[in-house]
Amino acid sequence: MSGGAVIGPGSNAAVRIADVLLRNVGGRTVLLQMPAPAIPGDIGEQLGLATPQFQNVELGPVAFRRVRAKTGTANKPAEATYELLVSAVTVAKAAGALGMQAAETLFAQAAGVMVDDSTLSITWVASAEAFGSVYLYRLGLRGAIKDFL
Repeated sequence: MSGGAVIGPGSNAAVRIADVLLRNVGGRTVLLQMPAPAIPGDIGEQLGLATPQFQNVELGPVAFRRVRAKTGTANKPAEATYELLVSAVTVAKAAGALGMQAAETLFAQAAGVMVDDSTLSITWVASAEAFGSVYLYRLGLRGAIKDFL
């Protein structure tokens, strides 16, 4: 993945086009599950006794689609592969709200993406650029999800 969550002035048209297309093609919202910050001075957390907490960060507009059909055998359950297209403006806002400087950090620390009632793991991240600035992120997702597609 190249670039960061920084949106440059030269890519303004590409950013607007990506946002309009995502709203019209998919227009849905998903939740990026991030680990909650540690609580300083909490003895249970320092000893690893506390249950990990997560905070959900809303990402939208996004387009969500199935990339590969489910394939499986009796020994290995079927698991489909999905792709999530996310606006760079949305990613920049989410990263900034969490105090992160780059989208790479945001996606590397994410525990997964919640689509409806299913949590999918992020397997890869790629970005699309115009005029040296990122306008769209593509996330590869994997996991079992209810058949709504």
